Amino acid sequence: MLKFIPTPIGNPQDITIRALREFEKATLFLCEDTRETKRLLSILAKRFEFIIPKAEFLSFHEHNGKARLLEISERLNSENVVFVSDAGMPVISDPGQILVEYCQQNSIEYDVLAGASAVVTAYASSGFEEGKFTFWGFLPHKGSERSAELHKIMNSDTNMILYEAPHRIDKLIDEIASIDENREIFLA
Repeated sequence: MLKFIPTPIGNPQDITIRALREFEKATLFLCEDTRETKRLLSILAKRFEFIIPKAEFLSFHEHNGKARLLEISERLNSENVVFVSDAGMPVISDPGQILVEYCQQNSIEYDVLAGASAVVTAYASSGFEEGKFTFWGFLPHKGSERSAELHKIMNSDTNMILYEAPHRIDKLIDEIASIDENREIFLA
């Protein structure tokens, strides 16, 4: 059975006991980046009573996801397969979407464990009073498409959450200020 397992978004101690147990049973890890997953498992093994399984680790990301599905499709029903992102909840702004869609279309059973979500953590940390928000994921990297998306976000009357790569944060702040220099923002 396939399990989507959230990983800590900062503090390794935020991992759940259930996630550790699922990791121990896994025969196949599908990872956004195998190096990041192996590094996390090594940290978890040192801090907790956790045994790193003798499992296969395969990359599964936006560039190889569809091809990788052809390679592993039979194993999704017959093995303990886990999908992990580098940090946070799998499938949210993440290549795991392809995998969920494939499972739904092919009647393959899967489970999503509860856990860390940067979206919810950021909103809870913001202190914004209104109880609703819209999540936009990542903006396009550049061009008119990025500008159009940002204008949509800025013209909304609800709180908006979006992801941005650390090296583009300054650019995003400048773009927001050029649209509305008085806009209240919260960076998390």
